[in-house]
Amino acid sequence: MKQIPMLLVLGLALSLCNLMNKSKNSGTSGSNGSGTSSAGGTVEKAEPTAAQTAALAGGQNIKWDQQGMSWTVPAKWTQTSNEDKSFGWRSPGGDQAANLIVSISAMDENFPTEASIKAFYDGAKSRAKNGEVDEVKWLEIDGVKGVEFRESNPKKADDFRRLQWLAYRKYAGQVQMINLMLSTNGKGFPEHQDAMYGVLCSTKLVH
Repeated sequence: MKQIPMLLVLGLALSLCNLMNKSKNSGTSGSNGSGTSSAGGTVEKAEPTAAQTAALAGGQNIKWDQQGMSWTVPAKWTQTSNEDKSFGWRSPGGDQAANLIVSISAMDENFPTEASIKAFYDGAKSRAKNGEVDEVKWLEIDGVKGVEFRESNPKKADDFRRLQWLAYRKYAGQVQMINLMLSTNGKGFPEHQDAMYGVLCSTKLVH
């Protein structure tokens, strides 16, 4: 759980540092995905593979009522938190368990979401060039366009490896940033990978 504040600070710092310079060039594509992103790349729609669907077979539907969000998770996962702005579930497995951690940040109604999400994308691309990230894409989930990225396998097998999706939406009169993270350690990632991608693709959210 300690990694959440650091990730939020890093992401918001990237956003704010690039916001003014990028706002004029960010384009106007909406959160429903238009086929191309503000960065000029293709926006993929979240569709699970057969293996990812199988990993959720017999699973359970879970809901975050406060934020109008839901997922399908494997049958043995259990809830770890359910607060107004944070939500978590976890698989069995001790140090190699998989985690679903979702956090919401309310933004000013005039916050330039397109410029900010572009900054997140550029930041992930820069991390990919440095070898920190091995997958970056624009990904539309349930009609909302966001940035999905996966961290590279850590040098130490016990270190965390994260699959993350960042997006903005309007909900309950607020502009919100969604930070959806699935993680386990490097050793446990291969075992949980299909389930984590399946959970990500199963995301449903009001917007």
